[in-house]
Amino acid sequence: MNTTAIKSFNGSERCPRDTRVAQLVFPAIYTVVFVLGILLNTLALWVFLHIPSSSTFIVYLKNTLVADLIMTLTLPFKILSDAHLGPWQLRAFVCRFSAVIFYETMYVGIILLGFIAFDRFLKIIRPFGKFFVQKPDFSKLVSIVIWLLLFLISLPNIILSNKEATPSSVKKCASLKGSLGLKWHQGVNNVCQFIFWTVFVLMLLFYAVIAKKVYNSYRKSGSKDRKHNTKLEGKVFVVVAVFFVCFAPFHFARVPYTHSQTNSKTDCRLQNQLFIAKETTLFLAATNICMDPLIYIFLCKKFTERLPCMRGKKTTGSTQENQTTQIDNITLS
Repeated sequence: MNTTAIKSFNGSERCPRDTRVAQLVFPAIYTVVFVLGILLNTLALWVFLHIPSSSTFIVYLKNTLVADLIMTLTLPFKILSDAHLGPWQLRAFVCRFSAVIFYETMYVGIILLGFIAFDRFLKIIRPFGKFFVQKPDFSKLVSIVIWLLLFLISLPNIILSNKEATPSSVKKCASLKGSLGLKWHQGVNNVCQFIFWTVFVLMLLFYAVIAKKVYNSYRKSGSKDRKHNTKLEGKVFVVVAVFFVCFAPFHFARVPYTHSQTNSKTDCRLQNQLFIAKETTLFLAATNICMDPLIYIFLCKKFTERLPCMRGKKTTGSTQENQTTQIDNITLS
């Protein structure tokens, strides 16, 4: 059996970990995600280069795209390292740099999804008004602050992974950190959990209001076109769907996994099960780079109008559009 001997952070217990799944299965499916991510986000980049940053929504989407592109570029290092197709120095690079950047961009994307949901929420309560938070300059400032904040809390994870790397020590990234590095790493984990759960709760609140508004709009319009209504419902809830499918499972699994790594009394078999659960849900989080383009397509008219496959096509069904104008104004930029 291909195993790796690992230690908990206090180094008091050894637990053999079967790495066959991590070495064979995950690199293969990550490769598929990487190829799709490159294709989709390169196309999205080309489209957004032709769209001015004229609204807060467009600014948030563009920053989400940048985060997705950077995350995508970190995947080859993870794939080669997990598949043991590179030298052990590659694993050290992953631990010190690319994995840190991967998580940094993940949480940039999580926060931006929260602001996208907030932007849709404001479009409901003040569809024709303009709070200062609905101006492009505000969204640009917020985006800068988000990137700067995540960079500042991530940088010490790079700097403090300063122990000498050896073929043995790089098997577990925590082995490259000293006591201060481990404390900072644990602190960053807590901050990231706080970020996710804060966005999680706010997302629920925003979309409870959005769902109520959509329901009331249907009742007032009296529209009987069930197919068109279903399509609009999909547009309304695509942001929350992407958020929950990609990020919620990972954060539910991460809490017990982190506890198992810091608690020497955790059963070895349970540690291995939690490791597989963490890696599986981390893969779901990585699929976000392929899911975010759904937000661009369903919620951003300017984006779909610029897509090569949509050129020359005009919208039809003017009667349906008149009945659902209010909902379109809520969901679409």
